[in-house]
Amino acid sequence: MISKLIASVKKEALLLLRDRVGLSILFIMPMVLIFVMTLIQDAAFKTINEKGIPIVFVNNDNDSLGNQIANGLMHNDLCSYNDSINGKLATAELAQKAVADGKFLVGVVIPKGATEAIRKSVTNLVNQTLDNSNLKASTNIAISDSVEITILIDPVAKKSFINSVTSNLHEFISEIKTKIMFQTFSEQIADVIPDKKNAPKSAYSQTQIIKYKEVYASKNEDKIIPNAVQHNVPAWAIFAMFFIAIPLSGSIMKEKNEGSVFRLHTMPSSYLLLVNGKIIVYVLVCMLQFLLMLTVGLYFLPMLGLPKLVLGNSYFAIFLLTMATAFAATGYGVMVGTLASTEHQAAIMGSLSILLLSALGGVWVPSYVMPEVMRNISAFSPLNWALSGFYKLFLRGGNVSHIIYDVLKLMFFFFVTMIIAHFAHTKKRTV
Repeated sequence: MISKLIASVKKEALLLLRDRVGLSILFIMPMVLIFVMTLIQDAAFKTINEKGIPIVFVNNDNDSLGNQIANGLMHNDLCSYNDSINGKLATAELAQKAVADGKFLVGVVIPKGATEAIRKSVTNLVNQTLDNSNLKASTNIAISDSVEITILIDPVAKKSFINSVTSNLHEFISEIKTKIMFQTFSEQIADVIPDKKNAPKSAYSQTQIIKYKEVYASKNEDKIIPNAVQHNVPAWAIFAMFFIAIPLSGSIMKEKNEGSVFRLHTMPSSYLLLVNGKIIVYVLVCMLQFLLMLTVGLYFLPMLGLPKLVLGNSYFAIFLLTMATAFAATGYGVMVGTLASTEHQAAIMGSLSILLLSALGGVWVPSYVMPEVMRNISAFSPLNWALSGFYKLFLRGGNVSHIIYDVLKLMFFFFVTMIIAHFAHTKKRTV
């Protein structure tokens, strides 16, 4: 049996090596795609301003500032407001975990006593101003009572996209903060100066009572900054791996047309043993493709002034997920080649289905900017499973435990495609 498997592998390797045009397409095309799409998307996403951004809000203040921000977010088309996670009231810890898991793109945490800190700062400023204290002392008091609003960010979201969202949040929160400051300032001045025309107007303008801290909700301590390289290298590498379905299905159809498949059937071997040679060769090709794509991200893209690809913390997890993706892609190619009746049919079926699955899987357009219906559909694309796994490794600092579910789904997809191919082949032989 081993000798037969070796012979099958050797046959497939020789057929593949002789097809130089096919090999060049398999390796050069994804490289070109990564270069072009990364350069385009690095600038294109600077103007994105989508509606319905999933935001989780944590209101530890429960006073004017927190309540007005919550009310504003609820009635703002920019975001999809949530203050609970899995039926539980959101906390800072739960929000960070939920954003890190990709359930929300942005989390906003208002600290406890934020409104009171603003009021206290304004009161101190008024007292210092009326007591003719210098501005430096006033500023120091305001800073000591400053409020830090935390904005949690999903590393999967593109940097330019997040900049658009956070700038809107900053503007909105600052507007509410200013209203509270003016109200408190007016009340304090009204108590001591009946003539409001003489009330000081600019003392507080030189201070920054509210500060912002943006945190990428990663699962480790290392800060992996999202960029076009982190998104496009795994996305187009996965696309290239699944694109192998076209030459693989073509190889199966060629054997049928030349009659070599009938000679193979005369051998005392099962169909799965014969097809294992194809699987081994093309899985190795997929692994080489992915290795080449990583090389592009690590060494060639930085030469164009783009960021260097960050691989995360677990090389074994990358290998495991890549292997599962390679098997899923190869199994899909075998299934397409078995179901098709002609080479033309196999080429059309393979190319169109891969384009459709890649579009649904978030390769062409990130899934988080899709409508909700399309996001639900994309969850059934094997390319989405693979891409989600690489996002966890490259952007969220995950390890094997974080991608094991994606690996299992990809391997399950491989076994399902092989079962379908087996039954389709058996049915065609009996007809």
